[in-house]
Amino acid sequence: MSTTRTAPTAARAWQRMLSGRRLDLLDPSPLDIEIADIAHGLARVARWNGQTSGANIFSVAQHTLLVEAVMRAASPRVDGRVQLAALLHDAPEYVIGDMISPFKAVLGGDYKVVERRLLAAIHIRFGLPPVLSAEIEKQIKAADRGAAFLEATELAGFSADEARRLFGRDPDLPETAKRDYLTPWSAAKAQKRFLARFAALAPS
Repeated sequence: MSTTRTAPTAARAWQRMLSGRRLDLLDPSPLDIEIADIAHGLARVARWNGQTSGANIFSVAQHTLLVEAVMRAASPRVDGRVQLAALLHDAPEYVIGDMISPFKAVLGGDYKVVERRLLAAIHIRFGLPPVLSAEIEKQIKAADRGAAFLEATELAGFSADEARRLFGRDPDLPETAKRDYLTPWSAAKAQKRFLARFAALAPS
């Protein structure tokens, strides 16, 4: 008796978005990227694997707004395109989630390749260069580390000494901004504020 074998189906490497777009993770097209999808996703992805205090998760959307606020506090005259790049620095996580740094180290280079491709496509979609200059990358990284210090000490249970060893110094954000950005928001609020800040920074 003969048996019929079916050819194996290739593993799916795309995700359907609420906008209707279908984003290919291996070959992402800027045409398949919508800011509404990014905002929706990032507002529902938890930083610190959800190990933060508060009634709501501390979302990646809220984190990106905090990073951009830290950058503005440190450099009030920073160019709007640099601010937009800071706001979008973790945008690939609307697709791949927010993996903590120790797990990224375990996964190695493959993860970073996918992340870089997605970020390049996002940059092109919103009028930024696919790869940022080393100087801008350094500015964003410094603000990101400053935001991580604040999140670690205010929300994630780290001591100030431990946070300094891991993330560097306290960025000394004004108290009013600190109270706002470090009170975990609902997903709806994080999404709305992310979209509002994007609208203020994106080229018309």
